[in-house]
Amino acid sequence: MKYTLSLLLTLILVSCSTSKKPVSEQTTQNTVTAQEPINQASLVLDIKQSMEYLASDELEGRATGSEGIEKAAVYIENYFKKNGIKPYFETYRDSFKLKDIIGYNVVGVVEGNDPKLKNEFIILGGHYDHIGFGKEVNGDKIANGANDDASGTIAAMEFAKHFAKTKTNKRSILVTLYAAEEMGLKGSAHLAERLKNEGFNAYTMINFEMIGVPRSSDESLSYMSGYERSNFAETLNNYAGEEVVGFFPKAKEYQLFMRSDNFPFFKELQIPAHAISTFDFTNFDYYHHVDDEADKMDYDHMANFIAKMIPALEGMMNAETKEVVLKDE
Repeated sequence: MKYTLSLLLTLILVSCSTSKKPVSEQTTQNTVTAQEPINQASLVLDIKQSMEYLASDELEGRATGSEGIEKAAVYIENYFKKNGIKPYFETYRDSFKLKDIIGYNVVGVVEGNDPKLKNEFIILGGHYDHIGFGKEVNGDKIANGANDDASGTIAAMEFAKHFAKTKTNKRSILVTLYAAEEMGLKGSAHLAERLKNEGFNAYTMINFEMIGVPRSSDESLSYMSGYERSNFAETLNNYAGEEVVGFFPKAKEYQLFMRSDNFPFFKELQIPAHAISTFDFTNFDYYHHVDDEADKMDYDHMANFIAKMIPALEGMMNAETKEVVLKDE
């Protein structure tokens, strides 16, 4: 009887120890989809690597139709492939023609993880073209376009990479990088019209425009064009837990809402579509200038901006209802 009782107790103990995992393992299993902390030192290096290529003299200012912008497109395509960002169309390229010039938007997709919400899309974008050559300064004629808009392009690429890796987005993300912005928003206009004609289910759109330099310490981290046209900034700030997107009084005076690649998406798809920028016309002297170079970018600022925007974007992407809505001006 003693032997039987002892054996029974042993079996019970063995059963408990094999069926119940250590607390540390349980915690790991329950948090595999939690937000991973952003390694900003690593992010700085990644941003710098992309910037030093996209804004290099080799690309000769990335004018639409040039050999330089073709090299930029190939770089972005390879980046997408490497980081698991799939093409949305048959290839990454959305081609269009402007007289004798052929331009390419580069378009990737990160599918959402929710069976229903993944059919709604968040569009993130930036223009990867620039003006090519500018007024010569000290023998330099190449307008490298580091801030305008390699910085916004890289931000969109980094957001896509993050969500492709973490798979924490319920809605799908369309990452869209445009050519021919400098020719009058022609690339984004072409893509917006194409998506409209195909019945694309868009929820919101954010265009990242010149985020390579910080604003004054007494200003918000960034600002949003068309601030009062929707509750987008309010929603992002709520999820960020701080004011990452503020109001810029001169945005309306400068007509920034209609001068950037968000506008065609607002016009064609009638969705909340805005540009976010940290360039406020007081903090960078080299707009459309040959000295808009990679070495003038603030990489710590860029990494900080991206890191703070991630939880803001994720909250908006994962809300069960469409919280961001258009307002009457």
